[in-house]
Amino acid sequence: MKYIAEIDVMPLKALLDPQGKAVSNSMKNIGLPEIANVRIGKHITLELDAETDELARKKVQEACEKLLANQIMESFSFSIKKTE
Repeated sequence: MKYIAEIDVMPLKALLDPQGKAVSNSMKNIGLPEIANVRIGKHITLELDAETDELARKKVQEACEKLLANQIMESFSFSIKKTE
């Protein structure tokens, strides 16, 4: 079966996020002072083949742990859906 995985990788809350801080500071300059504490991460979409939903989840988990996210600095979450 074919699956599509949607993965979000974000910096850990305990770490500084220089990009997010720069965007937060810029919000005031563009007239949006009510927006604060911006965090910037990555969104990754991938397709994969797997025999079962469980195997698809395991493959995506492994890809995140080994390559897509630096677990020292980032956390990740994902969802998977079957495609026709």
